[in-house]
Order: sequence, then structure tokens, then C-alpha cells
Amino acid sequence: MVNSDIRIGVIGGSGLYEMEGLTDVTHVSLDTPFGFPSDNYIIGHLEGIPVAFLPRHGRSHRISPSKLNFRANIYGFKKLGIEYLISVTAVGSLKKRIRPGDIVIPDQFYDRTKERIGTFFDNGLVVHITFANPICADLGKLIYECATIAGPSVHMGGTLICIEGPAFSTQAESHVYRQWGMDIIGMTSLQEAKLAREAEICYAALALVTDFDSWHEEESGVTVETVVHNLKKNISIAKKIIQIVVPKISKKRACLCAMALKTAIMTDAAAIPQETRKKLELLVGKYLK
Repeated sequence: MVNSDIRIGVIGGSGLYEMEGLTDVTHVSLDTPFGFPSDNYIIGHLEGIPVAFLPRHGRSHRISPSKLNFRANIYGFKKLGIEYLISVTAVGSLKKRIRPGDIVIPDQFYDRTKERIGTFFDNGLVVHITFANPICADLGKLIYECATIAGPSVHMGGTLICIEGPAFSTQAESHVYRQWGMDIIGMTSLQEAKLAREAEICYAALALVTDFDSWHEEESGVTVETVVHNLKKNISIAKKIIQIVVPKISKKRACLCAMALKTAIMTDAAAIPQETRKKLELLVGKYLK
């Protein structure tokens, strides 16, 4: 049986495949109604506090962004009892003021993906969550404050445009995204944020800037070599930030994330198929009694 006291989760992106500083480590394999997550969850204590960690792309980075099972990953965190989820993600910058090595705590997303499922709800159950503000403001603010302690240049707020990938942007695309007012670009956070909201989990992203995407006239286009080189610097800072954040997370949530589904269910309870009720009991059971 998994420790029911685990309330904090960390999902690691490119370059972050394990959590240093964890003690009493166990590896937990979970099945979900949506299939298997990217890897085993790594459960342990960080600064004496129970934490669950999942490498988003699997250890050794074997799963492409388009092939990630976002639903299984987030459902698994919910199954573990997670209330707060910190997402570490590599991004490119679309602004001169945001430079490689910087950190951004985005507060908005723009979806340019094409092939991904971004909801748990189908098969006779319709849910419309409020998503105007996709990041938990309380968690985002805390991560920002702790990031400033860790030392890098940190930007609070900004819009992350999420593209399908796995190819990086063309120059034309990169210039268009800048004209649209986007700040940073990535391939994973948007679906996680939506699903975390549906799972009533507080979610915020710690975005590590590795490059200038493809628009910068004085920089060559983004390459894996560039990303990996800059990630090596960023990841150590990200780990330090997480170690500062975890002990400061409140034991009681004051935000609305914990009640995201309360007024979001459109389908009459009597019309929901029993199979769907059973499948999604963990998410909606308390609202259908």
C-alpha cells in the first residue's frame, strides 16, 4: 500500500529523470483506467516530507512528447493522493529579455497541439472545467519566491505556447508565435495542466529556458545539443528550487483547485453509465453520491 500521506508530486522533464536528496526510496508501479504511466513513481522523503516523482518521458528519455500518456501520468498522481504537482519542463524563449539559463513560472498557455487527449471525461460524462487561469496561483507564487532564493534570473508570469513536436519550430513559426505575444515555447505542459485541474490537483510549472527557439538573428536554430548543454546548468538549479519549495507548501489548500469539478459536471447524474461512474470514481465519486 502506498503512503497515504503523500501530498506533493514532481514531474520531471528533459534532463530530470531522478530526484536527488530523496530518502527511504521505493518504486511504485501503477495501472490506471487509461493505461500505464511513463515509468514507475519514485516515492521518498525530501527534507523529511513525503514526495512522489515521475520522469515524464521515462528514464532514459524514451517517450516522445506526442506519445506521452498524459492521462495515466496525472491519474497516477491522483491515485497516490497528490494535491500539489510541480512540473519541471524545458522551454525555448520567444523574448529577448528571457535568456537561456533563466527560469519562467508561466501563468498562461496557448495550445498548438494536434493529436493529444486533454480530458479524462468521455463515454457519457461531460465536464467543462474553468480554465481561464490554468496555473494554481498560490503554488506558482511560492515556486517563484523560492526560485529567487536559489539565485537564477526568474520571470513570474508569461504565456507558454505548447506545440505538438517532436520537431522544433521553423523560423516562420517562431516569428509568428512572437507576433502573437507568446513568451516561451514547449511541448508538454498544457495537457498536464488541464488534466491536473480536472483531477483537482494544484499545478504549476517550473520552466527552464534552454534556447531562443528559431527566431533569434544572432543565434543558430535550436538543436538537441544546445538544449542538453543548457539543461545541465538548469537542472541543478531546479533541484535546489524544489528542495526549497517542498517544506514551504501549505498543509491546507486555500485555492479553488480542490473544488474544480464542483460546478463543472454537465451530465445529469442519473444519465451517467455505470461503467463510466466506476472508471472515474476517483475523480468524481464525491459529486455523484
